[in-house]
Amino acid sequence: MRRIPLSRRSHVTGFRPLDGEAVEHESALERDFVLLVSFLDAGAAITSQPLTIEYRDGARLRRYTPDFRVIWSDGHSELVEVKYRADLRNQWAQLRPGFVAARAKATASGGRFRIATERGIRGPLLDNARRLLPLRGAPLDPGTSEHALRAARSLSDPTFGRIVDAMSCDRASALGAVWRLIARGALDTDLAAPIKLDSPVRAA
Repeated sequence: MRRIPLSRRSHVTGFRPLDGEAVEHESALERDFVLLVSFLDAGAAITSQPLTIEYRDGARLRRYTPDFRVIWSDGHSELVEVKYRADLRNQWAQLRPGFVAARAKATASGGRFRIATERGIRGPLLDNARRLLPLRGAPLDPGTSEHALRAARSLSDPTFGRIVDAMSCDRASALGAVWRLIARGALDTDLAAPIKLDSPVRAA
């Protein structure tokens, strides 16, 4: 197991459970990246600091270790470096040769290398992941669930609020059921946007 130094930027270290396993992270941004991967693809396998790449920088032999390897459930593999944009700007000259070597390594294995920053990680999708992930395994009453799905199918222009209003149960139960069904994928909505009462929601 690797030793995790304190991140100079966020001082957040720890583990994020993913599909029954613990994935190490050493910054708040890495933590958010792992959460987002688990939300987007429950079958994805993610490995922290999966390999160290040796490369030549002029006459010097250097090493670079990407933050993560992600193997998505469709078999696609990628090496990922998670960095704040400010750190990329300030350290680009030093970081770039390692990134070039990682891209070549990933391409040779049929995968790809990419840099993930807060611009791609943080936003409404991550906010929705934080709210919905804990609900995926939450209990759901079958009768209330069926009421929500029936309302979503019968309404001509279903939204979150209209589905709740059309359900024949108390509002708290209706709201809870709709949130759980979205979390489980039984109801579809735009997860890249904030989920509100006027958000379009349809049966999957």
